[in-house]
Amino acid sequence: MYHQIGQPGPKGTPYRGLTVHPADFRRQMAWLRRFGYRGLSMRDLLPYVRGERLGKVVGITFDDGYRNVYQNALPVLNEQNFTATNYFVVRQLDGGNVWDYQKGVAHSDLMSADEMRAWAAAGMEVGSHTLDHPFLPKLSPDIAAFQIRQSKQELEDILGVDVTAFCYPYGGQSPEIRAMVQDAGYTNATTTERGLVRTSDDVYGLPRVTVARSTNIIRFLQKCMTRLEDRRRKA
Repeated sequence: MYHQIGQPGPKGTPYRGLTVHPADFRRQMAWLRRFGYRGLSMRDLLPYVRGERLGKVVGITFDDGYRNVYQNALPVLNEQNFTATNYFVVRQLDGGNVWDYQKGVAHSDLMSADEMRAWAAAGMEVGSHTLDHPFLPKLSPDIAAFQIRQSKQELEDILGVDVTAFCYPYGGQSPEIRAMVQDAGYTNATTTERGLVRTSDDVYGLPRVTVARSTNIIRFLQKCMTRLEDRRRKA
Protein backbone atom coordinates (compact mmCIF):
# COMPACT_ATOMS: atom_id res chain seq x y z
CA MET A 1 0.00 0.00 0.00
CA TYR A 2 1.50 3.25 -1.23
CA HIS A 3 0.09 6.76 -1.40
CA GLN A 4 2.51 9.29 -2.91
CA ILE A 5 5.82 8.75 -4.71
CA GLY A 6 7.67 12.04 -4.50
CA GLN A 7 9.83 14.28 -2.37
CA PRO A 8 8.66 13.99 1.28
CA GLY A 9 7.78 17.23 3.03
CA PRO A 10 9.96 18.83 5.75
CA LYS A 11 10.20 17.20 9.16
CA GLY A 12 7.04 17.78 11.16
CA THR A 13 4.82 17.81 8.07
CA PRO A 14 1.57 15.92 8.81
CA TYR A 15 1.48 12.49 7.17
CA ARG A 16 4.98 12.97 5.80
CA GLY A 17 5.48 9.24 6.12
CA LEU A 18 2.97 8.51 3.37
CA THR A 19 5.28 9.95 0.69
CA VAL A 20 7.97 7.54 -0.50
CA HIS A 21 10.99 9.01 -2.30
CA PRO A 22 11.18 7.99 -5.99
CA ALA A 23 14.68 6.52 -5.50
CA ASP A 24 13.40 4.33 -2.67
CA PHE A 25 10.46 3.15 -4.76
CA ARG A 26 12.78 2.29 -7.65
CA ARG A 27 15.02 0.33 -5.29
CA GLN A 28 12.06 -1.55 -3.82
CA MET A 29 10.74 -2.60 -7.21
CA ALA A 30 14.20 -3.62 -8.41
CA TRP A 31 14.77 -5.84 -5.37
CA LEU A 32 11.39 -7.51 -5.78
CA ARG A 33 12.40 -8.37 -9.33
CA ARG A 34 15.82 -9.65 -8.22
CA PHE A 35 14.16 -12.02 -5.77
CA GLY A 36 11.95 -13.35 -8.55
CA TYR A 37 8.72 -11.59 -7.58
CA ARG A 38 6.24 -10.05 -10.00
CA GLY A 39 4.38 -6.91 -9.03
CA LEU A 40 0.72 -7.16 -9.99
CA SER A 41 -2.44 -5.09 -10.00
CA MET A 42 -5.42 -6.41 -8.05
CA ARG A 43 -6.98 -7.52 -11.32
CA ASP A 44 -3.92 -9.62 -12.14
CA LEU A 45 -3.45 -10.76 -8.53
CA LEU A 46 -6.92 -12.21 -7.96
CA PRO A 47 -6.22 -15.68 -9.42
CA TYR A 48 -3.40 -16.03 -6.89
CA VAL A 49 -5.55 -14.70 -4.05
CA ARG A 50 -8.21 -17.28 -4.89
CA GLY A 51 -5.65 -20.08 -5.00
CA GLU A 52 -6.22 -20.69 -8.72
CA ARG A 53 -2.59 -19.91 -9.57
CA LEU A 54 0.70 -20.21 -7.72
CA GLY A 55 3.74 -17.96 -8.03
CA LYS A 56 5.97 -15.36 -6.42
CA VAL A 57 3.74 -12.32 -6.70
CA VAL A 58 3.15 -9.06 -4.82
CA GLY A 59 0.10 -6.86 -5.23
CA ILE A 60 0.99 -3.18 -5.71
CA THR A 61 -1.62 -0.54 -4.85
CA PHE A 62 -1.71 3.25 -4.60
CA ASP A 63 -4.43 5.20 -2.81
CA ASP A 64 -5.99 8.45 -4.04
CA GLY A 65 -4.59 8.84 -7.58
CA TYR A 66 -1.74 11.28 -6.98
CA ARG A 67 -0.09 12.86 -10.01
CA ASN A 68 3.38 12.13 -8.63
CA VAL A 69 2.57 8.40 -8.89
CA TYR A 70 1.92 8.89 -12.59
CA GLN A 71 5.14 10.88 -12.94
CA ASN A 72 7.47 8.86 -10.73
CA ALA A 73 6.06 5.36 -10.26
CA LEU A 74 4.63 4.55 -13.68
CA PRO A 75 8.01 4.61 -15.49
CA VAL A 76 9.50 2.28 -12.87
CA LEU A 77 6.58 -0.13 -13.08
CA ASN A 78 6.93 -0.19 -16.86
CA GLU A 79 10.67 -0.85 -16.63
CA GLN A 80 10.08 -3.86 -14.38
CA ASN A 81 7.09 -5.09 -16.42
CA PHE A 82 4.94 -4.81 -13.28
CA THR A 83 1.31 -3.79 -13.07
CA ALA A 84 -0.39 -1.91 -10.23
CA THR A 85 -3.77 -0.62 -9.10
CA ASN A 86 -4.43 3.02 -8.31
CA TYR A 87 -7.63 3.88 -6.43
CA PHE A 88 -9.09 7.18 -7.68
CA VAL A 89 -11.36 9.68 -5.94
CA VAL A 90 -13.63 10.37 -8.89
CA ARG A 91 -14.89 13.85 -8.04
CA GLN A 92 -11.33 15.12 -7.48
CA LEU A 93 -9.77 14.20 -10.82
CA ASP A 94 -7.30 16.99 -11.68
CA GLY A 95 -7.94 18.33 -8.17
CA GLY A 96 -6.27 17.69 -4.85
CA ASN A 97 -6.41 15.88 -1.53
CA VAL A 98 -9.14 18.11 -0.11
CA TRP A 99 -10.03 15.54 2.56
CA ASP A 100 -6.61 16.18 4.17
CA TYR A 101 -6.66 19.96 4.38
CA GLN A 102 -8.27 20.20 7.82
CA LYS A 103 -5.47 18.02 9.19
CA GLY A 104 -2.86 20.50 8.05
CA VAL A 105 -1.71 18.37 5.13
CA ALA A 106 -0.41 20.34 2.17
CA HIS A 107 -2.12 20.21 -1.22
CA SER A 108 -0.94 17.51 -3.61
CA ASP A 109 -2.11 17.30 -7.21
CA LEU A 110 -4.23 14.38 -8.32
CA MET A 111 -4.22 12.90 -11.82
CA SER A 112 -6.48 14.34 -14.47
CA ALA A 113 -8.89 12.18 -16.44
CA ASP A 114 -6.39 12.09 -19.33
CA GLU A 115 -3.60 10.98 -17.01
CA MET A 116 -5.85 8.33 -15.54
CA ARG A 117 -6.60 7.08 -19.04
CA ALA A 118 -2.87 7.00 -19.81
CA TRP A 119 -2.29 5.04 -16.58
CA ALA A 120 -4.84 2.47 -17.75
CA ALA A 121 -3.47 2.44 -21.31
CA ALA A 122 -0.06 1.52 -19.89
CA GLY A 123 -1.55 -1.70 -18.53
CA MET A 124 -2.22 -0.45 -15.03
CA GLU A 125 -5.55 -0.79 -13.25
CA VAL A 126 -7.96 1.94 -12.20
CA GLY A 127 -9.88 1.22 -9.01
CA SER A 128 -12.44 3.24 -7.09
CA HIS A 129 -11.85 5.14 -3.86
CA THR A 130 -15.42 6.54 -3.89
CA LEU A 131 -16.64 9.88 -5.21
CA ASP A 132 -15.36 12.12 -2.40
CA HIS A 133 -13.19 10.04 -0.01
CA PRO A 134 -15.67 9.90 2.90
CA PHE A 135 -15.47 7.64 5.94
CA LEU A 136 -18.21 5.29 4.78
CA PRO A 137 -19.37 3.96 8.19
CA LYS A 138 -20.48 7.48 9.19
CA LEU A 139 -22.77 7.84 6.18
CA SER A 140 -26.34 6.67 5.89
CA PRO A 141 -26.62 3.32 4.09
CA ASP A 142 -28.18 4.98 1.04
CA ILE A 143 -25.41 7.57 0.69
CA ALA A 144 -22.66 5.03 1.33
CA ALA A 145 -24.10 2.75 -1.34
CA PHE A 146 -24.31 5.71 -3.74
CA GLN A 147 -20.64 6.62 -3.14
CA ILE A 148 -19.65 3.05 -3.89
CA ARG A 149 -21.91 2.42 -6.88
CA GLN A 150 -21.77 5.84 -8.56
CA SER A 151 -17.97 6.09 -8.40
CA LYS A 152 -17.73 2.82 -10.32
CA GLN A 153 -20.16 4.09 -12.94
CA GLU A 154 -18.39 7.43 -13.42
CA LEU A 155 -14.97 5.82 -13.74
CA GLU A 156 -16.31 3.35 -16.29
CA ASP A 157 -17.90 6.20 -18.26
CA ILE A 158 -14.51 7.95 -18.42
CA LEU A 159 -12.46 4.87 -19.21
CA GLY A 160 -14.79 2.71 -21.26
CA VAL A 161 -13.72 -0.40 -19.33
CA ASP A 162 -14.99 -2.27 -16.28
CA VAL A 163 -13.79 -1.06 -12.88
CA THR A 164 -13.68 -4.02 -10.50
CA ALA A 165 -11.33 -2.98 -7.64
CA PHE A 166 -12.43 -0.91 -4.65
CA CYS A 167 -10.58 0.57 -1.66
CA TYR A 168 -12.28 1.76 1.54
CA PRO A 169 -11.28 5.37 2.37
CA TYR A 170 -9.48 5.46 5.72
CA GLY A 171 -10.07 1.70 5.84
CA GLY A 172 -13.63 2.39 7.00
CA GLN A 173 -15.77 -0.66 6.40
CA SER A 174 -18.16 -3.16 7.96
CA PRO A 175 -19.94 -6.35 6.87
CA GLU A 176 -22.77 -4.20 5.53
CA ILE A 177 -20.43 -1.98 3.55
CA ARG A 178 -18.55 -4.99 2.18
CA ALA A 179 -21.90 -6.30 0.95
CA MET A 180 -22.57 -2.95 -0.78
CA VAL A 181 -19.25 -3.23 -2.60
CA GLN A 182 -20.06 -6.73 -3.76
CA ASP A 183 -23.57 -5.73 -4.81
CA ALA A 184 -22.18 -2.82 -6.84
CA GLY A 185 -20.27 -5.29 -9.03
CA TYR A 186 -16.72 -5.04 -7.74
CA THR A 187 -14.73 -8.28 -7.51
CA ASN A 188 -12.43 -7.25 -4.63
CA ALA A 189 -11.76 -4.55 -2.05
CA THR A 190 -8.74 -3.59 0.03
CA THR A 191 -8.54 -2.29 3.58
CA THR A 192 -5.88 -0.62 5.70
CA GLU A 193 -5.59 -3.70 7.89
CA ARG A 194 -1.93 -4.65 7.90
CA GLY A 195 -0.69 -8.02 6.74
CA LEU A 196 -0.21 -10.47 3.91
CA VAL A 197 -3.19 -11.89 2.06
CA ARG A 198 -4.13 -15.54 2.52
CA THR A 199 -6.35 -17.59 0.26
CA SER A 200 -8.84 -17.87 3.14
CA ASP A 201 -9.35 -14.08 3.26
CA ASP A 202 -12.58 -12.40 2.23
CA VAL A 203 -11.82 -10.80 -1.15
CA TYR A 204 -13.87 -7.77 -0.03
CA GLY A 205 -11.65 -7.22 3.01
CA LEU A 206 -8.08 -7.80 1.84
CA PRO A 207 -5.24 -6.56 4.10
CA ARG A 208 -2.17 -4.74 2.78
CA VAL A 209 1.42 -4.05 3.76
CA THR A 210 2.02 -0.34 4.41
CA VAL A 211 5.13 1.07 2.73
CA ALA A 212 6.14 4.38 4.31
CA ARG A 213 8.87 6.95 3.77
CA SER A 214 10.91 5.38 6.58
CA THR A 215 10.58 1.78 5.36
CA ASN A 216 14.16 0.78 4.57
CA ILE A 217 14.89 -1.88 1.98
CA ILE A 218 15.50 -4.67 4.50
CA ARG A 219 12.22 -3.95 6.29
CA PHE A 220 10.46 -3.67 2.94
CA LEU A 221 11.62 -7.13 1.90
CA GLN A 222 10.73 -8.57 5.30
CA LYS A 223 7.22 -7.12 5.08
CA CYS A 224 6.62 -8.46 1.59
CA MET A 225 8.19 -11.89 1.89
CA THR A 226 7.75 -13.08 5.49
CA ARG A 227 5.18 -15.88 5.72
CA LEU A 228 4.36 -16.63 9.31
CA GLU A 229 1.04 -17.49 10.90
CA ASP A 230 1.30 -14.44 13.13
CA ARG A 231 2.47 -12.23 10.24
CA ARG A 232 -0.36 -9.71 10.68
CA ARG A 233 0.56 -8.97 14.27
CA LYS A 234 4.10 -8.17 13.15
CA ALA A 235 3.21 -6.08 10.09
